[in-house]
Amino acid sequence: MEDNAQLLDIWRQRYPQKFAPEKTIFSNIHRGDSIFIASACAEPQHLVHAMIRYVKENPKAFFDAEVLHIRTLGVAPYADEKFKSNFRHNSFFIGDSTRGAVNKGLADYTPVNLSQVPGLFRRGLEHVDVALLQTSLPDEHGYLSVGVSVDIVKAAAETARVLVVQVNRHMPRVHGDTFLHIDDIDFLVPYDEPLLEYYPAADTEIAQRIGNYVARLVEDGDTIQVGYGTIPNAVLSNLQGKKHLGIHTELISDGIVELMKQGVVDNSRKTVNRGKTVATFCMGKHSTYEFLHDNPSIDFRAIDYTNNPLLIARQDNMVAINSALEIDLSGQSTAESIGKTFYSGIGGQADFMRGAALARNGKTILTIQSTAACDVVSRIVPFLKEGAGATVLRGDIQYVVTEWGIAYLPGKNVRERAMDLIAIAHPKFRPWLIEEARKNGLIYKDQAFIPGERGIYPEELETYRTTRAGVNLLFRPVKISDEPIVKDFFYSLSDNSMYRRFISYRKDMPHERLQDFVVIDYTNKMEILAVLGEEDKEEIVGLGQYEIEKDNHMAEVAFAVSDKHQNKGIGQELLGYLTYLARRQGLLGFTAEVLLENRPMLHVFEKMGFDMEKRVGSGVYELKMMFRVQTDPAF
Repeated sequence: MEDNAQLLDIWRQRYPQKFAPEKTIFSNIHRGDSIFIASACAEPQHLVHAMIRYVKENPKAFFDAEVLHIRTLGVAPYADEKFKSNFRHNSFFIGDSTRGAVNKGLADYTPVNLSQVPGLFRRGLEHVDVALLQTSLPDEHGYLSVGVSVDIVKAAAETARVLVVQVNRHMPRVHGDTFLHIDDIDFLVPYDEPLLEYYPAADTEIAQRIGNYVARLVEDGDTIQVGYGTIPNAVLSNLQGKKHLGIHTELISDGIVELMKQGVVDNSRKTVNRGKTVATFCMGKHSTYEFLHDNPSIDFRAIDYTNNPLLIARQDNMVAINSALEIDLSGQSTAESIGKTFYSGIGGQADFMRGAALARNGKTILTIQSTAACDVVSRIVPFLKEGAGATVLRGDIQYVVTEWGIAYLPGKNVRERAMDLIAIAHPKFRPWLIEEARKNGLIYKDQAFIPGERGIYPEELETYRTTRAGVNLLFRPVKISDEPIVKDFFYSLSDNSMYRRFISYRKDMPHERLQDFVVIDYTNKMEILAVLGEEDKEEIVGLGQYEIEKDNHMAEVAFAVSDKHQNKGIGQELLGYLTYLARRQGLLGFTAEVLLENRPMLHVFEKMGFDMEKRVGSGVYELKMMFRVQTDPAF
């Protein structure tokens, strides 16, 4: 096989007209034409500079040309106001270098699901007169790869009146639907320059906390889609312990390549394109581009393939992980604008979230840092700001993850959604969100709330335990958003169990009463739930609580276990964990009231090895149980 550089000389000799001077090439741009420029890290910087030089030297060569692209990471001089008579910029996705021009009205933004853009080109709804691309060197068969960006590039190349290609030895030859033949190219401009590289902002503790939560939701064998930025990178770094992951995504990033190198991603359990990492473009470092080069395990496909919701829905266990700028308490989010300010674009987020929502065992995960502007602004808001675009609709979001936890929204009414999202908002904004939600009728008008540190959910107290009967449980503190499942727990109890727990024949459990169980001052009271299932379908099978009696530095304790799960050791495990937490707070012991007939509960207390005093009064045992170091259970 001949060296590709030598091959280029052979093609130059065969097609000298295709290697014309730049002045001749750009003279093909006429007034009112549409000029397509390849996307992101594949932007042909040399061609862009050459086009601008041509305009400077020939300021009246053409006017009102429309410049089309998805996103620019590099130079965008055509968006400069001094070229406003020559160019009008129109982006399908806004980047840093063009955001100012768009919001000043000097450039345009076309909101569109990116999966639909190739169809716009092919149907002539967006026409391309001149396409400026960047490719690898041609092979001996005359094929050049568009490399790190197929996305809408292939469709633009196939429909353009004039196709101009910057041939760059630094562009990797990527497998898949990436190839153009030299016969179909009008002009080639050999020019070697390093590809643009993408470096997300530095990792943060907040991003890592979000990434850790997301990793809990991703299972071995899942196929994932992940966006770009600090949080998605943190998500990927937290997946290093997973096995047999697959990739069907819009963007391939450094983090995905690292998982491939580690063997975490092997695509062995994908339903569609098994054995292949499928993407449509790449933004990363030089080492990532080297990994892509001639790598048959990676398939780049056009964006109307990768982002097609119908195809995504065919991928079993598809997990779409995306980020947002803002989400409101009903569950709709924006990733494209901050109020009336256009920030980025719809992109592929809506395509992937809808596809994953329809996939068998699919999951949609929206990640969002709880605050912006150095904790001055909450990203969880009562309603999206005026002018904001709802990128993902309420019905397509399943999990919302912030650094404060996970909210699961499907099947929940607006009140429940609001409470779940408030529970994972930044604590400093929770009182404001509660008040706004009350005023707007999103939650109960009398919804209670504990502000400040006293009401912050103590995640560190979450623990897993296995009872003597082999029941695996999550023990966790109650959350303010747990009211619906706590209600379900109490109503699942038999009349006898309700009477034994409350020493009362009252059977109802209204909202006003439930608030006493879910709105907790964790410095004065502790309530632990014994939970089966995952975040999407938790079932409470036991509930234990204590409240501090400040006059004697002890606490009144009580617990209940669902009827169908009694006699499995759950009550003893609950009491043991409550004892551990009480001792950690420096408490001296527990008090309790137990019905004389409730021998099983009394037996649980007696088995704990407390120094116990029993008094009988009004049909109950009045217990005083002092802690003993040598008999306390270890947790």
